[in-house]
Amino acid sequence: MCNIEHMVQISIRDLHMKTGDWVRKATQMGNIVVMDRRRPVVKLVPFTAEDAGKSFAERPLVKGFSALPRSRHDSTRYLSEDRERT
Repeated sequence: MCNIEHMVQISIRDLHMKTGDWVRKATQMGNIVVMDRRRPVVKLVPFTAEDAGKSFAERPLVKGFSALPRSRHDSTRYLSEDRERT
């Protein structure tokens, strides 16, 4: 388990106001935790060479996602179709 006290912490407002800056900082500094009312809600994690070449489906699930219901259908196809319509 990671200790968020040793990570950079920012508010959702900070992320909203300076998204590009924080994304670039994550690539240099490592993980950044986004807080909502002093509660950690999201972690920005730098993309690594290990991630390259893997499809989204091949990447390991983040803890907690494995408990979500699975669909027998490829949701990426539906998302792509929806984006093409707009």
